[in-house]
Amino acid sequence: MPYHVTPTELSGVLILEPKVFVDDRGFFFESFNQRDFNDATGLDITFVQDNHSQSKQGVLRGLHYQIQHAQGKLVRVTRGAVFDVSVNLIQNHPQFGQWVGVHLNEDNHRQLWIPPGFAHGFLVLSDRTDFLYKTTDYYSHHDERCLLWNDPAIGIEWPIQSPPILTSKDMLGAILSDADVFC
Repeated sequence: MPYHVTPTELSGVLILEPKVFVDDRGFFFESFNQRDFNDATGLDITFVQDNHSQSKQGVLRGLHYQIQHAQGKLVRVTRGAVFDVSVNLIQNHPQFGQWVGVHLNEDNHRQLWIPPGFAHGFLVLSDRTDFLYKTTDYYSHHDERCLLWNDPAIGIEWPIQSPPILTSKDMLGAILSDADVFC
């Protein structure tokens, strides 16, 4: 099996670890194969867009989601390290408002599957990080929402010693009790 799949504490969020071939030249792995992804996860999805962001240490991006055109995301780090977070925003789900955090970095080659209906964000832990993500729907500015990264009702334990670097949008994210959520 090209992927080793580990469920997280948050139902639907999966850690995927590809089979990595290492020798004295470096390494090789197949970073994505639709058939193998679907077989390993039991999902039948198609990705329509790839995104790449680069951020410096201390940047916190998120917690983002789209209320319509909800995006599933398969994320990974190609350079650097992040603490990646998913929050369940499916209102009638028993884990509504709960979060899970996973360390992703260039050495562990981990990927994280975040299903539609979840907010997503990450904190950059290294000097510079390249972050790639595949999405199951196209970006829609009109449908974009932001959940407040430090909402005490959610209680994310970010591995942070000083205030993060945030955009004004991320500083003004909605608290869970006021956020648009999924039915």
